[in-house]
Amino acid sequence: MTSVQGTAVDIPTEDGTADAYLTHPADGEPRPAVLLYMDAFGLRPQLRAMADRLAEAGYTVLVPNVFYRHGRAPVFELPEFIDPGARPEIFQSIMPVMQALTPEAAMRDADAYLSWLADCPVAADGPVALTGYCMGARLSLLTAGTFPDRVAAAAGFHGGRLATEEPDSPHLVAEHITAELYFGHADQDPSLPVEQIERLESALTEAGVRHRCEVYPGAGHGFTQADTAAYHREGDERHWAALLDLLKRTF
Repeated sequence: MTSVQGTAVDIPTEDGTADAYLTHPADGEPRPAVLLYMDAFGLRPQLRAMADRLAEAGYTVLVPNVFYRHGRAPVFELPEFIDPGARPEIFQSIMPVMQALTPEAAMRDADAYLSWLADCPVAADGPVALTGYCMGARLSLLTAGTFPDRVAAAAGFHGGRLATEEPDSPHLVAEHITAELYFGHADQDPSLPVEQIERLESALTEAGVRHRCEVYPGAGHGFTQADTAAYHREGDERHWAALLDLLKRTF
């Protein structure tokens, strides 16, 4: 197993400074870069552990706090084990912050994250890969379509609202995407009903995007997050296999 080195970093953006976690193989050699977009619960030990696992596989991984406009991570006070069903006040505090992150602001930030990685000495030259969870899956899709020349691959897991009927729906960037995509959808996820799954699939297919979209049976929204009540071990293991396979094919 490759030893890794993780550190806190700050990334200048048009709207301030985003705190982030950077991790990479400890030998310090430049490695293909992965931008990991957090879920709504934010930058916390669980996401750092996921980033370290990717670094152990040979990648340089950046996990920005996309809610930095509301403070440095942790933005929210969270229990060690997150169960929104038992603690509904958790989502009551998160939802306004999540809704305040507009696609326009998120893509200004994405430009900053990608530019920072381009100058990072432990990140290899060339396009990066993306992976995102929950709301991060939307950011992954938007980033792939907004910066096609800078993204080689993009993945999203248990994403919500990926293909709505709104004018700023993420699936509408499909025609601009040049990266290979993979999406692992949660089974019976109320934030991504069947009609949205079908709309996303149609948009990607019609745009000629190399992609695979799969529904994970029995896995609920948030199934990759081991510090939450939504964790689904089988779905999580399948997610890791699919993500690492995508990265191997594109880097």
